[in-house]
Amino acid sequence: MTAITETEPAGFVEKAPLERYVPPAKPSLVGLSRAQLAEALGALGVPEGTRKMRVQQLWHWIYVRGVTSFDVMSSVSKDLRAALDAHHTLARPEVVAEQISVDGTRKWLLRLPGETAGERPHEVECVYIPDTDRATLCVSSQVGCTLNCTFCHTGTQRLVRNLTPGEIVGQVMVARDRLGDWHEKQPLNADGTARRLVTNIVMMGMGEPLYNFENVRDALNIVADGEGISLSKRRITLSTSGVVPEIARTGDEIGCMLAISLHAVTDELRNELVPLNRKYPIAELLKACRDYPGVSNARRITFEYVMLKGVNDSLADAKALVRMLKGIPAKINLIPFNPWPGSRYECSDWEQIEKFSEVVFNAGYASPVRTPRGRDILAACGQLKSATEKLSARERMALRAMAMTE
Repeated sequence: MTAITETEPAGFVEKAPLERYVPPAKPSLVGLSRAQLAEALGALGVPEGTRKMRVQQLWHWIYVRGVTSFDVMSSVSKDLRAALDAHHTLARPEVVAEQISVDGTRKWLLRLPGETAGERPHEVECVYIPDTDRATLCVSSQVGCTLNCTFCHTGTQRLVRNLTPGEIVGQVMVARDRLGDWHEKQPLNADGTARRLVTNIVMMGMGEPLYNFENVRDALNIVADGEGISLSKRRITLSTSGVVPEIARTGDEIGCMLAISLHAVTDELRNELVPLNRKYPIAELLKACRDYPGVSNARRITFEYVMLKGVNDSLADAKALVRMLKGIPAKINLIPFNPWPGSRYECSDWEQIEKFSEVVFNAGYASPVRTPRGRDILAACGQLKSATEKLSARERMALRAMAMTE
């Protein structure tokens, strides 16, 4: 992997991280595994024989109750609470900005510590998308992105660093804090049961998750833990641009749903749209999908396909896409291109999207084409980027006007 430069070489596929994570003097317990929590307790002098019980208590307070202070942990002794408070925190990423779309989508700009004290802090974005039958949280895995897909706003950023498990889990914690989605705070259904406000998680935010595999794996296993946040792995989807060597590991070590950012039916075009294809071409990617652990008609792989006017949206492309996926338990998610300032692409006409969708639907692969959400606040798929590059007032007004007329 080569160091990033001002002008990338012609064969450029991956970026190298510019910085590294440096833990604070008082690290947060958020994102630690049970074994790591036990180790932290051991460092505080907790006897080995009681650590398992103490870990279970902490796990409940952190991931079921969502507490932000050790003081309220009534089942934990005062002495241990004091020791925990002296050496650790329960901090999540800092919310520095919140934007709410005309369609109810929320985007949070989250601040993380930088490598060197006094330098500009790192920032990522996290998006909450409420819908009639679900509410999805789009989570980031990197500050910036390893890749440079040409249609993606996030891909125009440099890769600063990978996020830690705590920073990934912390995004879920922040969303639940802001929404009141913790035990005894959740709204009630008609039958009196609690209604989750975050029902699904997608690793589709900033970054390529499989270039941060271990941290993403550890974070998602915490989110799916049945004695904590307890989201079913069938409600967790990891989206990758096609890091083939890590796809099997995703099935074996995480076991979540898989989505492939495909977008083209030929290597020639995909090399342009998703330069990682030069390293892992379509044939290798599809073989990894066919071999994905646990794939079945009940656990289909989603193939994401952004609709680019005059680029990949012909009926011939649609038919080729159907042929290409034959034999793979799959569904196809057609994504109308979400514009961003400076992009050279346009969204396909809706008439063309409907014709393309009909071909896919008749082949039994289609999931519905959803109206883009959060476009007016640059929160839609492919639009995330840290706020270090602000939009002009004119650009913000144009995006909001476009969203209101769709």
